[in-house]
Amino acid sequence: MTERTSLQGKVALITGAAGAIGRATAILMAERGAAIVAVDRAGSDMAGLAAALPAASRFHAVTADVRQDAEVGAYAAAAVAAFGRIDIFVNNAGVEGVVAPVEAYPVDAFRQVIDINVIGVFLGLKHVLPVMYGQGSGVVVNMSSIAGLKGTPGLSAYTASKHAVIGITRSVAAEAGPRGVRVVSVNPGPIESRMMDSINAGQSTDRAAAHAAVAAMVPQQRYGRVEEVAELVAFLSSDAAAYCHGGIYSVDGGMCAV
Repeated sequence: MTERTSLQGKVALITGAAGAIGRATAILMAERGAAIVAVDRAGSDMAGLAAALPAASRFHAVTADVRQDAEVGAYAAAAVAAFGRIDIFVNNAGVEGVVAPVEAYPVDAFRQVIDINVIGVFLGLKHVLPVMYGQGSGVVVNMSSIAGLKGTPGLSAYTASKHAVIGITRSVAAEAGPRGVRVVSVNPGPIESRMMDSINAGQSTDRAAAHAAVAAMVPQQRYGRVEEVAELVAFLSSDAAAYCHGGIYSVDGGMCAV
């Protein structure tokens, strides 16, 4: 870590913070000096996350449903109440949905994916950006996926939602740049996580075979680690990335290169 990549003194608000990527990001950002405001749904392992942070970390947990306007407004207000500002917003909460061909995809399941992955991202921006505009500074990292860049059979809802996140990122970047706020998107490929395990299970009854088939499509011939995604998020959130704005950054072992 250099002085430019340090997050010392910054406040990072992370949604989906108890999940695989959110947790790894919170830990790394805390190690680099950021205060962490962790947001996740009721029943999430916030205590486990708190225990995994460095002992001297500044940490505040908020329970919220990212689909609900009032609850999103409340988590933004809670961050300001706890630490006075929001320097980094990792707009990360998301779900994969079920795996099914589009003609068999349950309408309610499709709507749930859109509500969490798209409406949740939109509401986060709606409530956090005014805080950053008031400061004249801030960084937003919207978590998309390589599913936002290409199609995947059986994942129409997830793919549609992650394409939408990239569109929102580009639109909001054009709005926010002149006001001192950077907005980017991070797009993980296959990552060792509960989410990928769930997708593999939906694609085949032989999870090991499904896992191996996906790894074979990656030029690096492996799944990524959540820590590798967190490293990119932390870099983009730092002063070292001051001219990175509006970009769509993949961390996928080269999967989108072929």
